[in-house]
Amino acid sequence: MQKGTHSETRLFFCGDLMTGRGIDQILPYPSEPRLYEPWVRDARDYVALAERRNGPIERPVAFDYCWGDALAELERFAPDLRIANLETGITTCDDCWPGKGINYRMHPDNLPILTAAGLDLCTLGNNHVLDWGRAGLIETLDCLARAGIATAGAGRDPAQARAPAIMQLPGNGRLVLFALGMADSGVPPAWAASGCRAGIWRADEEESGAIVAYARKLHARRDPGDILVCSIHWGGNWGYDIGRWRRELAHRLIEAGVDIVHGHSSHHPLGIECYRQRLILYGCGDLLNDYEGIRGHEEYRSELRVLYLVRFDAARNCLLGLEVVPLRIRRMRLQRAQPGEAAWLAQQLDRESRRLGSRVTLGKDGRLYLQVQ
Repeated sequence: MQKGTHSETRLFFCGDLMTGRGIDQILPYPSEPRLYEPWVRDARDYVALAERRNGPIERPVAFDYCWGDALAELERFAPDLRIANLETGITTCDDCWPGKGINYRMHPDNLPILTAAGLDLCTLGNNHVLDWGRAGLIETLDCLARAGIATAGAGRDPAQARAPAIMQLPGNGRLVLFALGMADSGVPPAWAASGCRAGIWRADEEESGAIVAYARKLHARRDPGDILVCSIHWGGNWGYDIGRWRRELAHRLIEAGVDIVHGHSSHHPLGIECYRQRLILYGCGDLLNDYEGIRGHEEYRSELRVLYLVRFDAARNCLLGLEVVPLRIRRMRLQRAQPGEAAWLAQQLDRESRRLGSRVTLGKDGRLYLQVQ
């Protein structure tokens, strides 16, 4: 099947984009660098750490700088839609959330870093989008809307936070995506949208039934050719364990009609599952952040990043293929992974995916492939 037919849809997914702090500081319009973290008080310190590790970064960088070699991969694959989880407020608000500890924001004039990669949709149901308060969230929503980037998972009230993003696909089909943040990813309870208060769709394990019921409702309303996606921020930052309840929830979502579960929160990629010919990405890992010079958790090799390139048959509602493109971050810029790095990543993902009944192999082209049955 060829791209452009009514049957094959191509989608790009990635994990977390943290374009605040150090990344915001190297862009043309940096925010006020003051931070409220226990150990780091100036966002420029994160730039200094990265430079100490891998060499100087000339500033300001172009808006497409951080994407580096990822842009050529996206051009090659030519996805119909590009989807990311944005873990950064786009705001000039100085009212950081009290006691949060880590606060990500990017200056609104630096928003072209997102359009440089052609992003179509940013999910916002996560544990950083309200780092600069409700006013910061509202400004984020407004900035993304002006840029023509759709959002899901956050809103001015509960209805908007829960509403799916609906985007046209080639032919007559649509992408229908709903997003939420789970309590176990560190979302403060007060961040839940309620009444007339802006916030995110926040849920906990006990609300799994309600999430599945919502998916079932969307499935009942779908048109032929639609693809239903649940984008979910869940779990901790480190470790490969998925946990029984998360896997059970992912399976129940697929059984309710979801075609792709887009999971994120982990700082490194987790196992992948093909379940009932549908795709479950349990943890996509970070794609852009300023962690390059931070020590700790070296065993997970979080400097390695991945792009998820999905081919899906919208007519038969089944997964056709998944390419996982291995990259690495250096001087806050994505580069192609070296052969040894790609081999290491393939070994880790295959080991973890085999525990889920799936396999990941390393191709001769240096990309990883999910074995779809």
